[in-house]
Amino acid sequence: MAITQTPGRLSGIDAARGIALFGMMSTHVFPLYVEGTSEASWIGATFSGRSSALFALVAGIGLALLSGGSRMHDRAGISRDRRGIAARAVVISMVGLMLGGLETNIAVILFHYGILFLMALPFIGMPLRRLCWWAAGWTLLSPVAAFLLRPWVGTNINPSDLDGNPALEHFVQPVTLLADILVTGYYPALQWLSYLLLGMLIGRLNLRSFGVQAGLLVAGVGLAGLSKFVSASLLGPLGGLAVLLETPQGRRYDIEAMLPVSLTGIDQTGTWWWLAVSAPHSGTPLDLMHTAGTAAAVVGLCLLVTRRLQWLLLPLSAPGAMTLTLYSLHIWIMSIVDQQEVPLDPAPVYWAQAAVFIAVGLLLRKLGARGPLEYVAAGASDVARSAGAVRNR
Repeated sequence: MAITQTPGRLSGIDAARGIALFGMMSTHVFPLYVEGTSEASWIGATFSGRSSALFALVAGIGLALLSGGSRMHDRAGISRDRRGIAARAVVISMVGLMLGGLETNIAVILFHYGILFLMALPFIGMPLRRLCWWAAGWTLLSPVAAFLLRPWVGTNINPSDLDGNPALEHFVQPVTLLADILVTGYYPALQWLSYLLLGMLIGRLNLRSFGVQAGLLVAGVGLAGLSKFVSASLLGPLGGLAVLLETPQGRRYDIEAMLPVSLTGIDQTGTWWWLAVSAPHSGTPLDLMHTAGTAAAVVGLCLLVTRRLQWLLLPLSAPGAMTLTLYSLHIWIMSIVDQQEVPLDPAPVYWAQAAVFIAVGLLLRKLGARGPLEYVAAGASDVARSAGAVRNR
């Protein structure tokens, strides 16, 4: 089956982005726990935390590819790349703010996504070895910084005053909004920058190499498994879980039931043992390592499959090339679904969206077109990239 794609574009990266999109959608639509129990559903146990981490890690890969990939652009090119990426960040952030004004139970990632793009700008032109050290250090130490900041934030600022996703009206409380975006929110940028840095590191490799692709799969599985093993050892035989269960949060919530799904909303303060968990959305070193490992493994697997069988992942790579548009459309649809007086059956809600998104992705791919929001972001990027060239004439 002949596949038409943009010259030089890696369809495996688009496929990984498609998996992230559909995985995040599943956690928005289906229950994360088995009804009437505290047992994690297979959706919650499989996709919670991992899909959004994959989304962020692939974003980092995209930033590296935009700036030359394994053949990084020269200084002038990097300067243009930074302007283009900053423009994309503004567009994505504005879309996120508009979606934040919708009535929905979903934690919208796009505003955080745009902020992360801006935070990544200093690292765009960094040599590979130095980037490696920064990525490793940020992954290990940013959770420690967040742990130390949380008590101060809890005492001096109350991010819960924002009441929902970041929206335009929240800019009247800039300090509170900043604390929520960086430290206390659903996607704390302080720790989540780790995914972009690790993704940029991956994007600087020769992603067309079989050895690199296989290495990502093997190393990703190994890192994911090792982090879970270390966490289980710390929480079990070494007594960490017993300490957590005696904290105020541990007595108030069923921490053991939440560990496989998400620690969102849990005040992780009072004991350093919180850093031993690897639960989704806990933002600990072991959580970041596990989810980055699973994300890297997915990227490696998708790249391996699309070496010879691009058509096999086409239902993922086609919508994966226009996730900004499709994710935004999904949030809008779910804002309508969430307001229904009678809850709708999640299966048709999910699969109807998935089928439409695949069909739209395939159609635009056949036409050689982008999604509408992708056109806007790319257009803003092109204008910003060319602005410097005009000034230098």
